[in-house]
Amino acid sequence: MTISDNRRRLRTELTLAEKASLMSGANFWNTKRVDRLGVPSIMLTDGPHGLRKQGGAADHLGLHASIPATCFPPAATLANSWDPGLLTRVGEALGAEAAAEDVSVLLGPGLNLKRNPLAGRSFEYFSEDPLLSGTSAAAMIRGIQSRGVAACAKHFAVNSQETHRMTIDEIVDERALHETYLEGFRIALAEGDPWTVMSSYNKVNGTYANENVELLDRILRRTFGFDGLVVTDWGGNNDRIAGLIAGNALEMPSTDGVTDREIVAAVEAGTLDETVLDARVEELLALIARTARDDAPAPVDHDAHHELAIEAARRSIVLLDNPLDVLPLGPASGRVAVIGDFAARPRYQGAGSSLVNPTRVDSALDALRASDLDIAGFERGFARRDKPSRLLRRRALRLARRSDVVLLFLGLDESAEAEGVDRQHMRLARNQLVLAHQLIGLGVPVVVVLAGGAPVELPFADEAAAIVHSYLAGQGGGTAVADVLTGCVNPSGRLAETYPLVYADVPSSASFAQTQATSEHRESIYVGYRYFDKTETPVRYPFGHGLGYTRFRYEELEAGETSARVTLTNTGAREGEETVQLYVEAPDAAVGEIRAPRELRGFAKVALMPGETVTVEIPYAEHAFDVYDVDHGGWRTVGGTYGVLAGASSRDVRLRRELDVEGEAWTAPGKDRLPHYVDGRVEKVNDLEFGELLGRPLPSPRWPVGQPLTRDDIIAQTRGRGGFAGLLYRVIDLAYALLMALGRPHAANNTRFVLDLPFRSVARMSGGRVDDAMLDGLLLMVNGRFWRGVRQVLSAWRARRRSERVHSNN
Repeated sequence: MTISDNRRRLRTELTLAEKASLMSGANFWNTKRVDRLGVPSIMLTDGPHGLRKQGGAADHLGLHASIPATCFPPAATLANSWDPGLLTRVGEALGAEAAAEDVSVLLGPGLNLKRNPLAGRSFEYFSEDPLLSGTSAAAMIRGIQSRGVAACAKHFAVNSQETHRMTIDEIVDERALHETYLEGFRIALAEGDPWTVMSSYNKVNGTYANENVELLDRILRRTFGFDGLVVTDWGGNNDRIAGLIAGNALEMPSTDGVTDREIVAAVEAGTLDETVLDARVEELLALIARTARDDAPAPVDHDAHHELAIEAARRSIVLLDNPLDVLPLGPASGRVAVIGDFAARPRYQGAGSSLVNPTRVDSALDALRASDLDIAGFERGFARRDKPSRLLRRRALRLARRSDVVLLFLGLDESAEAEGVDRQHMRLARNQLVLAHQLIGLGVPVVVVLAGGAPVELPFADEAAAIVHSYLAGQGGGTAVADVLTGCVNPSGRLAETYPLVYADVPSSASFAQTQATSEHRESIYVGYRYFDKTETPVRYPFGHGLGYTRFRYEELEAGETSARVTLTNTGAREGEETVQLYVEAPDAAVGEIRAPRELRGFAKVALMPGETVTVEIPYAEHAFDVYDVDHGGWRTVGGTYGVLAGASSRDVRLRRELDVEGEAWTAPGKDRLPHYVDGRVEKVNDLEFGELLGRPLPSPRWPVGQPLTRDDIIAQTRGRGGFAGLLYRVIDLAYALLMALGRPHAANNTRFVLDLPFRSVARMSGGRVDDAMLDGLLLMVNGRFWRGVRQVLSAWRARRRSERVHSNN
């Protein structure tokens, strides 16, 4: 009997109740088992960049400790390597650690497009470009699944902000949806074949992603060919029956049987066809079979994985500036002052569901002290959270004055980047900026080493002697940073996102995370460098930028029908790596068209010895000369004379060749009524023009006023209502402020996360401690009927206790 025959046999022998039970978790991390038929439970757990398996109290926000595991650099860092081979090796290590702990599904990688620098989860995502995102994710997926562990591509789709993320309606036009937000997923599925996909919390154009038939059925399955299992994000179910029909199989975590009973009732009432349920059960059984292990997994070599974490960080660190060639440092550099709290206590990962308990952590300070440099001393320089300290600053300045060069470690602290909250601005902490200004004013060369998972404004950039960006470098980042600074490693990282001069330059800056009910993607296809290059807006560092300690010459670009070839020579005195980036320039550079002037359509990372020359062939991406035609519901090759560009960033083009492409004539529908989409000045788009682009009226961006709160509303909507509702909001807000004051930013951010929970999630994420009857009592309380609500909560609680006692006695 084949595996598929066995699955069909199991499905036919399962009762309706058993099939329904398989559609939700047994607890926080495990699926249910059916002992009668030998259907085992499997474990799903977090880990985009490291295994986060919890042995005790369970949560999905990093509140409780997990077992030690290797903390690799997060996706935002690894993307800077532009090295799919490296990501595959990291994926293999992640899969090996998951397999050793009997984990069947590793919940990652995340590959949502980076729409705005303030998105709180940017550190978990790869890039602002779908090709780089999708290629990177596919490489990691292949690595994870090579160890018999399912990867889970997430979050599908358009998860672009953390503010009100569980109910926010992402309003995006169809062309932007396909060309930007879905294209990375398409590539990851085509090249990586993940066995699971996680749906996102948010709505997309009015419908929750998890019950969106257009997204999960027509696009994900029928168009992209996905044949695996769709799992909710934790607590991400809204309407269980609608989710099943759309294509979601597994709801996590456990709902204590509530939604299982809903499924049984729907089948018995005829509102859910049992064949739909059978299809979802088949998907879960297939996943169980795919991840079954006959042999015990090999033990994990944590030392080897730590070395891989160091290598991954080395290859991802970006040298942003080095105008005076101060770097690399060596014995001839003189006395080196190390200043900045991050040197001793590194920021090496973000917070939330991806918070890994590392097996060890290397600090840059320890690694620098172990090098050949003459370290004059170390000073913290500033308080970790933005608290003024003249004493710390004076001590740092005193050390700098008796040194020949300063290594200044700056960055975003732990409270700035976390799941569940978006950043409030793009600035570094004020105490860090004051210190940087005063140190630079001394006249001693200052080398800035940055840490953080997303762009920041850098007002001191033109005055620094050099700037190195480690991003969030994982547990081996301290060693990697020291190796780059001292020249043991030639930096080869290249930015996977654009660094604006100031946040106001970002096209979505005026509206991002500012509304309550909707998030309007008025910039459409103009995300990241597509906008900045279209409008020729000055930037601090362009997409793809990065320097090294050698130089490369580009020659002899040939543009063929399916690929381009370019000859590259290392003209410097050191071995190094260059990332050759291939851009396709639209006919006439898209002047007068709703189209980006150039887009990344291929890349290759090449290692060369001094004086070595190599010819590199780079295939064009699948849709290199295409646009998504909304009228025809598919991709269209647009004919014309294109420019094929080879360069070191989107603005550092070294060679250009023309290529005539056969295709169809195309003009964006309604172009004459969309002037700001034609010239790219999408920050000027008004309601009328955005509605014209969408082809429908805009929904209200605000929550309804004066209406009772329902299960689908979020706890944040209690604000300003008075009575118990207002008290509930103030208690949560006060707890957040108190935890911040106590120096516990992770717990504080997770407390604030509660405000974005829909009331329905209070019951469904309580592990059975709160049922729907109690929830209805809570809603009575917040809607001004406090004592009636209290009585209902107590009555429901007593009824539940009686039921539990009867069940335990039986």
